[in-house]
Amino acid sequence: MNSDLWVEEKFKDFLGLRLKVEKVLFSGKSEFQTVDVVETKGHGKMLLNDGLIMVTERDEFAYHDMITHVPMFVHPSPKNVLVIGGGDGGTAREVLRHTSVEKCTMVEIDGMVVDACREYIPQTSKDLDHPKMNLIIGDGVEFVKNTNEKFDVIIVDSTDPIGPAQPLFGEDFYKDIYACLSDNGIVVSQGESSWYAMDIQQSLLKVLNQVFPACYLYSFSNLTYPGGLWSFTFASKKYHPINDFESKRVEESGLEFDYYNKELHSAAFALPSFAKKGLKGLIKN
Repeated sequence: MNSDLWVEEKFKDFLGLRLKVEKVLFSGKSEFQTVDVVETKGHGKMLLNDGLIMVTERDEFAYHDMITHVPMFVHPSPKNVLVIGGGDGGTAREVLRHTSVEKCTMVEIDGMVVDACREYIPQTSKDLDHPKMNLIIGDGVEFVKNTNEKFDVIIVDSTDPIGPAQPLFGEDFYKDIYACLSDNGIVVSQGESSWYAMDIQQSLLKVLNQVFPACYLYSFSNLTYPGGLWSFTFASKKYHPINDFESKRVEESGLEFDYYNKELHSAAFALPSFAKKGLKGLIKN
């Protein structure tokens, strides 16, 4: 094998990230995308979809902590949780750490992603067979359109709005999300980069504002997404992500985290000035 093997993610047409690869563990093409798992030097195992970095073992906890525990600690008692996407299993893993959860349904469109992560990235996929898990290989858009279930928290753990993830950024989808949320439900979604994709953030927040009474944006830092600063959207029928957050619940949970903590929960909603200007009128302070 080539001892000087690197993987390069190209973002737009002016930015790239290169990582040293020690071994290719899996490479396949599903009906939706290419799926690769490689062992890297310095970042552990890494999942790529269509050549874009989804997960590395070294920093996956930052993403999964923040997409999951922010809504889970705002909602007073999340029992029924839906994850759309998230085929690596990391979001479901974090959801299932909350003792209030009675059921976690995960709807992932690409079974190849799930199978590859089951075999090669157990760090994220280890709880996909948990007794409280309901794993569905299917279309999340169709699922929320047709389900009769009500969910307390919905987490849209999607890729960028291209290919199979494109409908996950549309108004019809979020109208269906609203309909299958409980009366005090919360939805959190992968919200792109303020540095490089503010146009997508603006578009997504405009959609959410058409559907929900309150919409917010919060950010986190990681190593392998373009720009290092990435965001999630937070929309709710009832709850404010800071005012309705009781920090003592984090302590009382007994859970330990590698990224999330009670101080960071509120601080994450404090946006840089350039983001506040660019998203003015689309989020509440």
